[in-house]
Amino acid sequence: MTAPLILGTNSIKDEGYEVANSLRFNDGDRDYLNKTLSSSPTNRRKFTFSTWVKRGELGDYQTLIGADVGSGLRDTIRFNNNDVIHIFFNEVSGASLITNRVFRDPSAWYNIILAVDTTQGTASNRIKLYVNGVQETSFSTSNYPSQNYDTSMNYSVVHNIGKDFLYSELFDGYMAETVFIDGQQLDATSFGEFDEDSNIWKPKDVSELTFGNNGFYLDFEDSSALGNDVSGNNNDFTVNNLTSIDQTTDTCTNNFATLNALHKVDDWSLAEGNLKFTNNSTGHRMTNSNIAVSQGKWYCEVKMTTEAQQTRVGVIDPDKFLYNTYIHNSGRGYAYKADDGSTRFNNGTTDANYGDTYTTGDIIGIAMDLDNHKLYFSKNGTFQDSGDPTSGATGTGSAFDLATGVFYSFGASTQDQGTDPVIEFNFGNPPFSISSGNSDGNGYGNFEYSVPSGYYALNSKNLAEYG
Repeated sequence: MTAPLILGTNSIKDEGYEVANSLRFNDGDRDYLNKTLSSSPTNRRKFTFSTWVKRGELGDYQTLIGADVGSGLRDTIRFNNNDVIHIFFNEVSGASLITNRVFRDPSAWYNIILAVDTTQGTASNRIKLYVNGVQETSFSTSNYPSQNYDTSMNYSVVHNIGKDFLYSELFDGYMAETVFIDGQQLDATSFGEFDEDSNIWKPKDVSELTFGNNGFYLDFEDSSALGNDVSGNNNDFTVNNLTSIDQTTDTCTNNFATLNALHKVDDWSLAEGNLKFTNNSTGHRMTNSNIAVSQGKWYCEVKMTTEAQQTRVGVIDPDKFLYNTYIHNSGRGYAYKADDGSTRFNNGTTDANYGDTYTTGDIIGIAMDLDNHKLYFSKNGTFQDSGDPTSGATGTGSAFDLATGVFYSFGASTQDQGTDPVIEFNFGNPPFSISSGNSDGNGYGNFEYSVPSGYYALNSKNLAEYG
């Protein structure tokens, strides 16, 4: 059985258990958590670790959790640089499991569960790996620890979440519902269940589990103490380089759009949970959201962090995506241009009298009305050319005629003209500080400027209702 994924375009309209927050790790900032656990574990031979992750950077070694007692006695679960999951215990002796399956969907939330009981007589029962409710059984390497092996995980040594010990293999992306159970090898049903309508794996309340002496539950709901353990054990983790801006509402029960890491090329980069786009090339480079829609009304904001004159923000049909050109040159691309305030669309058609120029520090709002097939842009909260997104009418140049029945994604293109341009997207979980704070009509998102009435943040909850 193949484990179902919670994809960007999947959505569960469910009244069950809701996860409020996740924590956004950026490997470039060296974000991680660490804690020395107690010298009196309930049982060093039995534990279960569960977390939900949404990946940012792909194709790199990234640690989820690890512990090291020295002399090579490391226990770790990580993604390898080919995007498989790798578990190893006692690195010297070579106890190792490596999946055949790869995990490289940056729009998906994965529930990864490592369940250990080294007292088991059958070697394959000593380590069990579950992904989205289904046990992984296909491994390219499957060397199990010896019976009654005392793990480094769950011992009185430093445990890192999001960072390795020897090689600084830093996690990049989002984590939610991070749980450690000391003294029990639990199966996946302790942490989640399949939705009865969609068959998508979803989380359930873990607060009543028995955590054991060294157990912890990190829900990331306290922005002033992101390492706070709410299991009752007070096994609080120390926060390294993470701040309150890294607390997000992009979770395994409400999946927000990010930029599409699968479109990435070597001379541009994504960071901050795939929300920050940097063009390191002298050529034109394009990025777009990993969720596309064909109906409904949607809003996002784009901040000019380090501006270049050739920046254009807008929308694009992802089927027409070309990484090395302007967003409007794709055939179904529409853009608002920084240096002259013009708009460009459909391979270069120009409205020269559209709006104001914009530069470093400005925030461009994009209101995409796919019910009336119109598009509106704002600069620092003011819609350009007297545009009224709530009208649904053609109006002036501020409303473009989007094609009917076509899926559109948010996007932008830039060109390096001496300084690497940096722009940051806010689909409701900003990677930059917000001074005011505005949500959509359903209470989702955190935007700098008011969301036009009837427009919504691009996430799975809103997609279930309007998409």
